[in-house]
Amino acid sequence: MAATHPLLLLVAAVLAAGCGAVAATASGNGTTSTPTAYEMLERYDFPRGILPVGVEGYVLREDGSFEVYFPRDCEFMLARTWLVRYGARIAGAAASGSLTSLQGVYVKVLFVWLPVGEVDRAGDKLSFYIGPVSTSFPLADFADSPRCRGYDLAATAAAAL
Repeated sequence: MAATHPLLLLVAAVLAAGCGAVAATASGNGTTSTPTAYEMLERYDFPRGILPVGVEGYVLREDGSFEVYFPRDCEFMLARTWLVRYGARIAGAAASGSLTSLQGVYVKVLFVWLPVGEVDRAGDKLSFYIGPVSTSFPLADFADSPRCRGYDLAATAAAAL
């Protein structure tokens, strides 16, 4: 697969949308050609499994900054070891091989929720930075999007109607 610079993909998406940002919602009507948040992750060479199931929408700006929206906070276990929490809104900036300035992503260490500030991809590993400390996982751990603990997405979607 030929390497494509993520900013070129972003510019192409912005030009195709005809505006300064790409925005999408999970309407499920099948009439939009706007890529899903999961597809955009893959375009930036990240696995879709770093986002849990249930994205309601996202905004991706020309400068690489983004926001992703969920129905509510989401918790799940990562690698059967780490409890991770995504807020109903997460934000950050996408750059080549990195998701930086993250907001709304936390990991529980002992009894404290600590913010994840950055995620980097190097080869077949993803590294998560919590302040000056990082931990790495094999890319294969993120092949599938995790499901949030404590709520059923079908019930959430039905309640929204």
